[in-house]
Amino acid sequence: MKTAITGFPRVGELRELKFVTEQYFRNEISEKELIEQGKKIREKHWRLLKEKTIDFIPSGDFSFFDTTLDTAVLLNIIPKKYSELNVTALEKYFALARGYQGDAGDVTALAMKKWFNTNYHYMVPEIDDETDIKLVGDKLFTEYQEAKALGIETKPTLIGPFTLLKLATYHGQKKAADFSTVIIAAYKEIIKKLAELDCQWVQIDEPALVLDLSETDKTFFVGLYKELLSEKKMLSIQLQTYFGDLRDVYQEVIALPFDGIGLDFIEGRKNLALVEEYGFPKATLLFAGVVNGKNIWKNNYEKTLELVKELQTKAEVVLNTSCSLLHVPFTLENELELSHQVKRHFSFAVEKLTELNELKKILQDEEDGSFLQDNMTLLAETRFHKNQAVEENIRSLKESDFIRQAPLSERVLVQAKALNLPVLPTTTIGSFPQTKEVKQNRAKFKKNEISEEEYNTFNKEKIAECVKFQEKIGLDVLVHGEFERNDMVEYFGERLEGYLFTKRAWVQSYGTRCVKPPIIWGDISRSEPMTVAYSTYAQSLTTKPMKGMLTGPVTILNWSFPREDISLKAATMQLALAIQEEVLDLEANGIKIIQIDEAALREKLPLRQTDWHSEYLDWAIPAFRLVHSKVQPTTQIHTHMCYSEFSDIIQEIEDMDADVISFEASRSNLTILETLKAINFQTQVGPGVYDIHSPRVPSVTELKETIENILINVPKERVWINPDCGLKTRGIPETEASLVNMVKAVKKVRGEI
Repeated sequence: MKTAITGFPRVGELRELKFVTEQYFRNEISEKELIEQGKKIREKHWRLLKEKTIDFIPSGDFSFFDTTLDTAVLLNIIPKKYSELNVTALEKYFALARGYQGDAGDVTALAMKKWFNTNYHYMVPEIDDETDIKLVGDKLFTEYQEAKALGIETKPTLIGPFTLLKLATYHGQKKAADFSTVIIAAYKEIIKKLAELDCQWVQIDEPALVLDLSETDKTFFVGLYKELLSEKKMLSIQLQTYFGDLRDVYQEVIALPFDGIGLDFIEGRKNLALVEEYGFPKATLLFAGVVNGKNIWKNNYEKTLELVKELQTKAEVVLNTSCSLLHVPFTLENELELSHQVKRHFSFAVEKLTELNELKKILQDEEDGSFLQDNMTLLAETRFHKNQAVEENIRSLKESDFIRQAPLSERVLVQAKALNLPVLPTTTIGSFPQTKEVKQNRAKFKKNEISEEEYNTFNKEKIAECVKFQEKIGLDVLVHGEFERNDMVEYFGERLEGYLFTKRAWVQSYGTRCVKPPIIWGDISRSEPMTVAYSTYAQSLTTKPMKGMLTGPVTILNWSFPREDISLKAATMQLALAIQEEVLDLEANGIKIIQIDEAALREKLPLRQTDWHSEYLDWAIPAFRLVHSKVQPTTQIHTHMCYSEFSDIIQEIEDMDADVISFEASRSNLTILETLKAINFQTQVGPGVYDIHSPRVPSVTELKETIENILINVPKERVWINPDCGLKTRGIPETEASLVNMVKAVKKVRGEI
C-alpha cells in the first residue's frame, strides 16, 4: 500500500509565493531573486511531503502563475505577438498571463477561465495555423533535478495533450486533430528526457476525460495515447483524472497500457460502478482518489476503508487525493484563533497527508485501531444546534416566492422613467482599489487598535473621495467602493449566523490572487443589516443613482467551504432568504439599483450537460430569483458574472430575471455577444470593455472600438458600459486612467449615435 497526492498548494504556507511575485511585479526584486525564492518554496514543500512519508511526491505542479500556461510555454504554444516581445523568457511568460505595456510592446493577456468546476482560473492556450508545437522549455526537467539533488524522487506532472488541445482556443483553419502528430512527438520527447534523467514515473493529467465526450473525442484521445504509449518502456506513465468519472471513456482508458490510472472517487460518482462492471487491468496501479482535495472536512475513515477494500478486490490500490490539494488551504496549524473543538473537524492540505498515512496504517494493520475509533467518534458528534426558524422558512416557500411582481418588459419602462439614464450608461462592477491604508484601517479595527467610530470615519472619507472621483469623470451609476470589505464572500459570511472564519487559510484563485473561503458550519440566518449604512451614506453624497452591492447566494455558497451534512440546494436556499432580507432593507432605505453578484454561478455546474438541470440549475436559478422576487418594479436588479463560459447556459441566465447583467467579456473577445444576439437576449447587458486583471491601461480608441463591436450584436438601448470585474486588486493610477478613458470613449460613441 502506497500513498500519493495529485498536487500541492504552491503559494506557500503563508502566501510566500504571492508576496515575492508581487515584489517582482513592482520591480522591488530582480528576476534572479524571484527564481531563487521559487526554488526555496519548492524545496520546503518537497521536504514536507517526504517527512509525511508520501510515496509519490509530485514535481512540476509549482508555477509562478498557472500550470496550464506552463505546459503551453513548455511546448512553444506562444502566439506571435508575445514571442516577438524583446524581453526575457520570464517577462514573456508574465506577458501571456497579465499583458504587457512598455518599451518592448503592448499586448493584452491570454483569456482566463475557471478550471473545470473550481474557483481556480487557468490561462487559455491560443493556437493558430502557424503554431509550431515542440518541446522548447526545461522547467519540468529542472524541477525534477532540483528535487533529486535533495535526495527526493518525485513524479513530474503536466497537463496531458488531450486536455491541452481541448481547452485551447483556435485561430485559423486548423483544429486540435491537425496538431496530433506534433504534440505526440513533443510528449514523446518529454518522456525520453525524463527517462534519461532516471525518472521513474510521470503523471499526465487529463481532467477533460470527465466531460461529455463525443465519439470523435474518444477516437482522438485513443489515437493520441496509442501512439504516445508505444514507446513508454522508458519509464512508468500514470494517467490522472479528477473532478468526475470516466463513464464515456472508461473502457478505452483501461484498454491502453498505462502503468497507473488515477480516478476520483469523491466527485466521480460512477467510477466505482465502472471498476466493478468492467474490471481493472492487473498490471496497472489504481491511484484511488479517496481523500477530498476540494473540501476541508475530516475524511470519513469508515466509509473510505469500505471503498478501498472493495477496490482492492479489483486492483492494486495507491491511496490518492481526489484532485490537487491546490484547492484547499495549506495547514490548520496556523489557525490559532479556532478552538481545538472546532479545528478537529477540519483537514487542510498538510492534514490530508496525515489522513492518507493513517488510512494506510489501518489497511496494513500497523496500528491499534485508535485512528479509526477516534475518527468514528468525532464524526458521530453533534456539531451545532439547528435553527428551527430557518428550517421552517425553507419548508414554507411557495412557487410565487420565486417570481418577480412585474415582467421584464414592464420593468424596463418604469425603470427608464425612474432612473432617467443616458444611452450606454456607464458604471463599474463595484469595488475600487484596496490600498495599503484601506487594508491597514481594517486590520487595526479587527485588532481593536482603533475604535469603531474611527474605523467608520476613515471608510466614509474613502467613500466620499470615491464618489467625488466618479462624479468628476462622469460615470452615470456610482458605487461606494467597498472599502469596508475584505472579500465579496467573507464580508457577508462575517455578518451571517452559521459561518466560521479562518485567519490564514488562503487558497489560490489565479496568479497571485488568493481567497480565504469562509466555512459554513451551521444553519444560515441574518440578524441585522449588513450593507445598508454605507450604501445610504454614499447615496446621500450624490444625486446620481448609487448601487447597493451584494453577493448572491449561489456565489456565497460556491466560494465557501460547504457543509457535507445537508444538500447544496438546502444551504443555498438558507443563504437566499438571508440576502433577500438585505435586498428589501436597501430598497426601503432609498437604494434604487441593487447589484447581486453571481460571479460563481457556473462553478458547481456539473461537468456533464445531462446533469445540469437535475443536479444544479433547477435550484440555483430559483435561489437567485428568490433573493429579488419581492422588490418593486422600479427597483433595478443587476448581477455580475465573470471568467466562465456562459454561452451554453445563456437561456438559464435570462431566467434569473435580473434587469441588467454584466459579463466578463474582454479576455474572451466579446464572443458571448453573438450568443446574446442569436437567442434575442432581452435582459440589459454590460459586457466588460477592458480587462481589470492586467495592469495595462486601454486607450480611448481601443475602448471605442470595443463599444462599437458590442453595438453590432446588442441594441444600444440594452447596453451598459463597465470594466469586466471589480477594481480592488488594481492600483489607483491605472484604475483612474482606465475609467477616464472608458467614459471618454462612451461620450465619443454617444456623439456618433
